[in-house]
Parts: sequence; structure tokens; C-alpha cells
Amino acid sequence: MALTTKDLDRFEASRPRLEAIAYRLLGSASEAEDAVQEAFLRWQAADVDRVEVPEAWLTKVLTNLCLNQLTSARARRETYVGQWLPEPLLAGDPMLGPADTAEQRESVSYAVLALLERLSPNERAVYVLREAFAYPHREIAAILDITEAAGQQIFHRARKHIADGRARTEVDEAAARRIVEEFLAAATSGRTEPLVRLLTQDALAIGDGGGKVPARAKAFEGALAVAKFMRGLFKPGEAKRALVGGSPGVYVTTANGAPAVVAVLDGRVIGVMCLEVTAEGIAAFRNQVNPDKLERATRRWAAADHGEPLLHAF
Repeated sequence: MALTTKDLDRFEASRPRLEAIAYRLLGSASEAEDAVQEAFLRWQAADVDRVEVPEAWLTKVLTNLCLNQLTSARARRETYVGQWLPEPLLAGDPMLGPADTAEQRESVSYAVLALLERLSPNERAVYVLREAFAYPHREIAAILDITEAAGQQIFHRARKHIADGRARTEVDEAAARRIVEEFLAAATSGRTEPLVRLLTQDALAIGDGGGKVPARAKAFEGALAVAKFMRGLFKPGEAKRALVGGSPGVYVTTANGAPAVVAVLDGRVIGVMCLEVTAEGIAAFRNQVNPDKLERATRRWAAADHGEPLLHAF
């Protein structure tokens, strides 16, 4: 069925919100775009004149598409090479969605996206719709075809899982840059002690190379182990330069609202290191180096001038 200009405009007005929902549900920008496109095809095929509330209809269709995708994604991730981590979004990416409240900002943080992988698809959907987009429990129940009471129970259970997994800490942009600069100075000093002082005792470091780029699947755990790994990671070496094809520029920015280190080589983002910062120090490093998950970051990076790198790695 052909859409009128008005019907098309109604969908396009909803697209940013739908993409932001899908990204939080799937942890992948490319899969989020695919899910929203499929929702558009459903909208195109529907008798839209009979749809009373387009926003609610589209959210329900999209959420159920994502729930189906999550079920199949779990099976695929069982055979994924190494550790699976979400696709990072750099500062200013519209897919990050609303960021007016602490809850909204936290819901798209890299740390929380990683924790969302532990939830069931229904728990993830309820948490995202309620925490990030402030949907009433009544509407969430209608979207997921559950009772309102069940939705509230699922939300409280999901929220507890997330709260148990991390300590919330808001870090402004200036503080984020300072934290990352201190880390980089320590990591390139060639000494372990300065790094240990910046980390929490139970710090961890993990990476996702997707089997295409070397990345340790099993996390380094504990301040000393993480510090030694970071010292080695930033130690110059001909083999490292040969592996990546040169000496990448290292920039300080934010990804998913948190401090991040971005490595760029010939205009291409080859790595995003997301830092989880708490009042006690840096609690985690999650390194995304899978090139398939950095294509959007490269496009976003190319769209703005970032000046000179803080340093060159390797």
C-alpha cells in the first residue's frame, strides 16, 4: 500500500526515537537500523488510517521485532569468536537518544549495555522502555502483551540486576578528559605503579575483536593484572605497527556518554576503549576493535574536525 506524504512524515518523525530504542535493545547500531527499516515496511503494508496512535503502534512493532532479534542473537553469540561487546556510539550520535536525566544517560552507557546482555529479552525491553523513555507501565504492558503488574515486577527485577552490576557515577566532559589523560600518561610511562593507583582493586579489562582483530576474550581482573596489560598495550613495538598498518593517533572523547579513548589510523577508527569510572577509580576498560562494529564510528568521526591527537600509539 502506497504511503501518503503525511504518513511518511509521521514515520520519519518517529525514526530517531525508534532507532534509539532499537539500539538500546540490541546493542548494535547496524541491527537497530535494520529493525527500524523492517518496522517501516510493516508501516507501509498496514492500513495506517486505522492506526489510532502511530507512536504506540510503531513502538509495539519495533519492540517485538527486536525481541525476536534478541532471541536469535543469543544463539549466534554462543558461537561468536571471543567476547561479545556492544557497538560503541561516539559523542553526538543521534542514536544515543534522550539524555535529559541521569537514568536516560545511564541506560545507554557502555557499562549498562554490557550488563543488559545478562537480562532476558523481556527484562531488557521493560527496562529500556521504562528507564530510558519513561513509558508508563500500562503502555509497556500493552506493547509486550503482559499485565501491568507483571511489567512492574519485571522492571524492578531488571533494575536490581543492573544496580547490582555497577555503581552509578556521573562524570562531566571536562572530568572525563582529565581522567583519560591521566590514564594515558600512566599507560605510556612504562611503569605499572601509576596505573595501579588509578584503578579500583577489582578493575577489569576485556576486548571484542570478533575473530578479525586480536583481542583477549577472557577478562584481565584485578588492578595489577589490568595495569600490566595496559602498560604492555601501549608499549611501542614494530610488530604492533605492522599489525594495524601504522601508528594510530590517540584521541580523548566520550562514547555512550562515558570517557573513551579512540584510536584513528588514516581516518578510520580502529579501536574505541570505553572506561567505566567510579568514585574509587577506573573500574573497567571495554575495548571494541571489531572493524564491523566501528563502521558507524568512522563515519561519525569523519564528519567533524577533532584536531591533533593527544599522542600516537605504538
